[in-house]
Amino acid sequence: MSARIALALDLGGTKVEAGFVASDGVILPGTRFRQPTGATRSSQELTASVDTVVRQVLETLPVDAELVGVGVGSAGPVMLREGAVSPLNLTVWRGYPLRAQIAALVPDIPVTLRMDGLCITLAEHWIGAAKGYDNVMGMIVSTGVGGGLILGGQTVAGPTGNAGHIGHIEVAGFDDPCPCGGCGCLEAVASGPRTVRWARAHGFRGESGEDLAVAYADGDAVAIRAVRRAGLAIGRAIASATSLVDLDVVAIGGGFSHVTPDLFDIIREPIAERVEFDYIRKVEVVPSGLSGDGPLVGAAALIHRAELVPGA
Repeated sequence: MSARIALALDLGGTKVEAGFVASDGVILPGTRFRQPTGATRSSQELTASVDTVVRQVLETLPVDAELVGVGVGSAGPVMLREGAVSPLNLTVWRGYPLRAQIAALVPDIPVTLRMDGLCITLAEHWIGAAKGYDNVMGMIVSTGVGGGLILGGQTVAGPTGNAGHIGHIEVAGFDDPCPCGGCGCLEAVASGPRTVRWARAHGFRGESGEDLAVAYADGDAVAIRAVRRAGLAIGRAIASATSLVDLDVVAIGGGFSHVTPDLFDIIREPIAERVEFDYIRKVEVVPSGLSGDGPLVGAAALIHRAELVPGA
């Protein structure tokens, strides 16, 4: 019997990545490719990057494998019904027909598109830190802040596909303007680039999240304030989300989530302050169990775990 594999694709603000993923969630060695995206690239360049990684992966299709579907996770917002995407940090793509572009490269193969935060949540629920839980939020804290929901054992996408987009919940105590039009959105406060921007405005001379991590470890006062500010914002947003949908666990990945192990202790502080609400304080906040594999594993889960994805 042929092995059933999925082609997984993850589109983000800095890169697009694709690879083959087996039915046990393992990314097949030698099948993983990436190309740059980024706010300065044209629509034609973004289209070419997606085409390139899909074609590179297809060239590695094992002779004893059956390609059963393509799962696509994209930075949001997405338009589920139309199969289109409008990633906030890729301004040249508004209502871009990503699903149709990929479907043209894989005739007769089903293509399922969802927001990247939902894919991350599926991955954590499948083989990651949220395995065994049925009320889960997965989060990405990186160039942006994204999220997704599994409630009662089923993914929740909402009518447009954007349910769970916690990066654009406005957080009490912050007034940072957000490109989405909001004020005090979690992404505008706690993403890696925004945290570095805040630190630089207060005297920090580094230029990246990596620089901030080094400075934090060295005891730099501004770096400590910046990371604490981000962590408190994340914790307040999680407490609010748990108040709304009664979560069991929140699994957080993404590059900036690794700025320091202290970040998770800071995140838990605002949750612990909800002293009269045991159902909020019960939520577990844990690091991703999947490292950098989560986005591709989650996109593949749209195919391999389609029973959890209404409409897939």
